[in-house]
Amino acid sequence: MRIGLLTEGGYPYVGGEGGVWCDRLVRGLDIHEFDVYAFSTGRAQEDAGWVELPPQVARVRTAPLWTAEEDGVVHGRRARRRFTEHYGDLAAALCTAAEPGTAAEPRTAEADRFANALHGLAELARDEGGLVAALRSERAVRALERACRAPGARRTARDARVPDLLAVADHLERALRPLSLDWYEEDGLGAVDLCHAASGGVAALPGLLAHHFFGVPLLVTEYGVRLRTHYLTRPDASPAVRSLLAAFHGLLTAETYRAASFLVPGNAHARRWQERCGADRAKLRTIHPGMDATPFAHVGEDAGGDRDKPEQRDPRTLVWIGRVEPAKDLVSLLHAFAEVRAAEPGTRLRIVGRPSGPEGEAYLGHCRALAAQLFPDEADGPHAVGQNPVSFEQLGGPGAESTADVHAGGTVTVLSSVVEGFPAGLIEAMFCGRATVSTDVGAVVEVIGGTGLVVPPRNPRALAEACVSLLRDPERRARLGAAARARALELFSVEQNVAAFHSLYLETVARTPVRRPVLGGAGDPLPFAAPAEAHVPGHWTEPTPRAVPTWAAETPEPLMEPVAEPVTETVR
Repeated sequence: MRIGLLTEGGYPYVGGEGGVWCDRLVRGLDIHEFDVYAFSTGRAQEDAGWVELPPQVARVRTAPLWTAEEDGVVHGRRARRRFTEHYGDLAAALCTAAEPGTAAEPRTAEADRFANALHGLAELARDEGGLVAALRSERAVRALERACRAPGARRTARDARVPDLLAVADHLERALRPLSLDWYEEDGLGAVDLCHAASGGVAALPGLLAHHFFGVPLLVTEYGVRLRTHYLTRPDASPAVRSLLAAFHGLLTAETYRAASFLVPGNAHARRWQERCGADRAKLRTIHPGMDATPFAHVGEDAGGDRDKPEQRDPRTLVWIGRVEPAKDLVSLLHAFAEVRAAEPGTRLRIVGRPSGPEGEAYLGHCRALAAQLFPDEADGPHAVGQNPVSFEQLGGPGAESTADVHAGGTVTVLSSVVEGFPAGLIEAMFCGRATVSTDVGAVVEVIGGTGLVVPPRNPRALAEACVSLLRDPERRARLGAAARARALELFSVEQNVAAFHSLYLETVARTPVRRPVLGGAGDPLPFAAPAEAHVPGHWTEPTPRAVPTWAAETPEPLMEPVAEPVTETVR
């Protein structure tokens, strides 16, 4: 297959969001060919360059989202009329859409109006060569103003003032920049067998247009729901700006979910968000992020292979590893460790991680001061140098050369966060065969699955009691660590992730009507290149319904079934 991989601020750029996952996916599916269509998010990202690409990446096309040069396109009278009509319809849909979080019908008139307007703008850009100047024009702002003042507009939209209208128009211009690209041609996205968007939002917009223009199936992966991010950002904007932009991203997300063949959340938390945002449950396929277990193999094998022997690691050391920031709640961890020390005096705590930005630097300083206050330096004698039982370290230092080395030096891994998405650090501890104590946030319970202890967040006493119970019971630690390692290898490995996406690719293409014949090297059609059921759309391309016995049916079955009409009479 030829896959069009759509990314925003990630692969193939160095250090991009989700870049590691995309690189493992592309390298793992080397039997397919990939065309990468990537959006960059800044000059620094473009200057950093790309990662080394494998040979199965046949083409890379990039476009900046952070800037757009004038394309020099001057619209005639008819094109200006078309733009005003479609942009006005899109603005009207934003002004009349239900407020975010309000229960609505699965498919509303505003959603249809938004989709028609979006497709109309895309067709205009394809016909005329771009919309950069039109989206920045006074005509766009006036169309938005008319929609806000029209009867039926929400109160928040009617309250929009000129600065609000300019801010919304500027955001829409940046969000709709993908419409002006030259990617939507027969030799571009029209030539791929499947579009795979590595995230929702703007990254999925080219796949949405490829589906509209060419019928290319769309697959959307969301390890973090972009719509939730849009709802939580822009706290300083006016209510009118927040309302209109939330309506835009909500309608764009709903249209993407409607057009996609499958939606792939990375965990149950993201799945619930997708369902709340209008996703069809029949399209949802949860595939957990894949992580490379190789760097942790030697630690995990040692942990599982010598359970009947004395532990080689320090049995009195707790380990915390991650980014240092307020959301990790190290203050509660330090207070919990004070109770652990009261119960088990010889216990040590290793906090390993770098601060996240200026806020993280300040938080790290606060935690250091708190640790010095709670745990004065201890010395073995009057002439010995005291040492604090809490150590603050960074990866790359002595005894912490790698994440595996950190876990190898401890016996229990602790996660104390109050906010957490998908806990990758917890999975690394599971790969190492370590028993874990975690707070019940994000996807923690889904990841742990009964192989570790889970306590409420912001509860130092519960955190301390769980840690003490594991420190005093080495056999229980060994059982939980072995179960955690087995669970991680089964559910969260790279191999599992790649195999799941490979199966989903095959299922998607098998359920998509054939758009063109598949040719071999000599230019002849390849027999059996596509499944027979994919040649004609119909109910046979949907999942087979589960058989229900006649005695369980709501109405009794007739004694004789009616004779079915010939299939040839129903196929057009």
